[in-house]
Amino acid sequence: MKVTGIRNATLVVEYAGMKFLIDPFLADKGAYPPFPNSLRGDQFNPLVSLPTSLDNIINVDAVIVTHLHLDHFDDTAKEVLPKDIPMFVQNEDDAIEVRNAGFRRVEVLDEDSYFEDIQLIKTKGEHGRGEIVKLAGEVCGVVFKHEDEKTLYVAGDTVWYEAVQEIIEVHKPEIIVVNGGDNQFLQGGSLVMGKEDIYHVCQAAPNSKIISVHMEAVNHWTLSREELRSFLAEKGSSSNVLIPDDGESYTF
Repeated sequence: MKVTGIRNATLVVEYAGMKFLIDPFLADKGAYPPFPNSLRGDQFNPLVSLPTSLDNIINVDAVIVTHLHLDHFDDTAKEVLPKDIPMFVQNEDDAIEVRNAGFRRVEVLDEDSYFEDIQLIKTKGEHGRGEIVKLAGEVCGVVFKHEDEKTLYVAGDTVWYEAVQEIIEVHKPEIIVVNGGDNQFLQGGSLVMGKEDIYHVCQAAPNSKIISVHMEAVNHWTLSREELRSFLAEKGSSSNVLIPDDGESYTF
């Protein structure tokens, strides 16, 4: 497999001969207002440009949208993606919205979905802790399985909690992608994984490679790549975690 971090949570995953686009956030730099009640309230989103052309990014076989927040499925994605491309979403409510955007081949993920001969397993996530979870809404991740590939777990917008540990224990993924920018509003705490959460993933999956994305791309990030590298080095886990620059790829 080949995993390319595009920007924020947007990934291109080449797996068992198929190419997937995950959580397409495709607007030009500065196209959207800052998220309110957050750090960097004067900086428009996305904070950085795409590392490659839209044509390169959308030349895929299928799209997976873990949830419909702007920084995972934006207006540009709705405009530029072919309306007949297979789209996988987390639930029927999201499917209705994606169909209303003009997409004709929308499927709801479950625990035994398939695209061609690739198994796609919907996984749970919690987009924060406490009261903020209700505001953030439902999210999912996905496990990829194929007899010719290592198992890949794309965790989505979740913090570390018992369901993530259970997913790791059950599926034993060799490759794990986490959203690790510790994004926060001014109140309510972490919405995605921070450095301690990522360290918990390292402890739960000591033989896996962990890729941390969703970093430094929208105005409410609080964990930088540099800080995460330093923290993991102190913990002795830096060799387990890959922290890609936008556009960087890894092959496994």
